[in-house]
Amino acid sequence: MAQDNSFDVVSKVEVQEVKNAIDQAQKEVNARFDLKNSKSTMALEGQDVIQLASQDEYTLKAITEILQQKLVKRNVSLKNLEYEKVEPAANSSVRQKIKLKQGIPSEAAKKITALVKDSKKKAQASIQGDTVRIASKDRDTLQEVMALLRGKDFGVELQFTNYRSN
Repeated sequence: MAQDNSFDVVSKVEVQEVKNAIDQAQKEVNARFDLKNSKSTMALEGQDVIQLASQDEYTLKAITEILQQKLVKRNVSLKNLEYEKVEPAANSSVRQKIKLKQGIPSEAAKKITALVKDSKKKAQASIQGDTVRIASKDRDTLQEVMALLRGKDFGVELQFTNYRSN
């Protein structure tokens, strides 16, 4: 009897890569002539919030762009960042929080399972917390499902892990 093959669809941000990108971006901000005395800072708060602070919105936008470049170089998807609104801070400075989205939101997970069902491929999708497990008897079907999911935008970066073939 044929056993099911399966893989998990996840959305994870590598926190260590984010820390490294923040460090690199902070070094660049401190070295750049146009940003040298801007009192700009960026730091990771906890495991899922990046705090940016600067003297004005223009400078804040500049350090955000630098951070985005460093994140992209470290293979951290910008899709997994959720920008909160810019807030005024002390001494006419501004700050902004950026949340890191970990896991697949339930709405996106439902869309993924619906897409797999509607594709008429012989595969089953089940939501398991913040991951989606795709199972099928045929490995080629799993490859087709991966290609299908890569072609769609669910608002977060998808990774395929835990590939099992029995």
